[in-house]
Amino acid sequence: MNMDAKFMKRFESFRRSLDALNEARERDLSDSFVLSGTSAKFSITFDLSWKVMKDILVQQYAIADFVAGSPREVLRRSFQAELIADDVWMEMLSVRNRLIHDYDGDIIKQYCDKIVAVYIDIFYQFYHTAARLIQHFQSDDLL
Repeated sequence: MNMDAKFMKRFESFRRSLDALNEARERDLSDSFVLSGTSAKFSITFDLSWKVMKDILVQQYAIADFVAGSPREVLRRSFQAELIADDVWMEMLSVRNRLIHDYDGDIIKQYCDKIVAVYIDIFYQFYHTAARLIQHFQSDDLL
């Protein structure tokens, strides 16, 4: 089954957002503007990642019996389907949820180093897994 155009656009948006988030590794993380941008890009990248997972689960594994709009359920199902391999995703969800209410920048200061040192690599691991699956599914369509 070929991945539809909406999925491919979302997957490309995920990649671009992740690449932009990765730029934080080259920035001054003590700068409040950089912290704010890192927080925003982390949240956007996280949201795109779980939506890509959901698309893969629905389109390729015919799994659609989860609560609409529930990243926690999508992450749980993605782990079961071996799209992701680490419980750190639930931690990342918790951080994303906390950052939504970070009005004075204290929460991002607490998590920025971990976002840069750990979470970006976790996102890239999922990106590469998803890219391999997409290539596999598309090559199966050609047979």
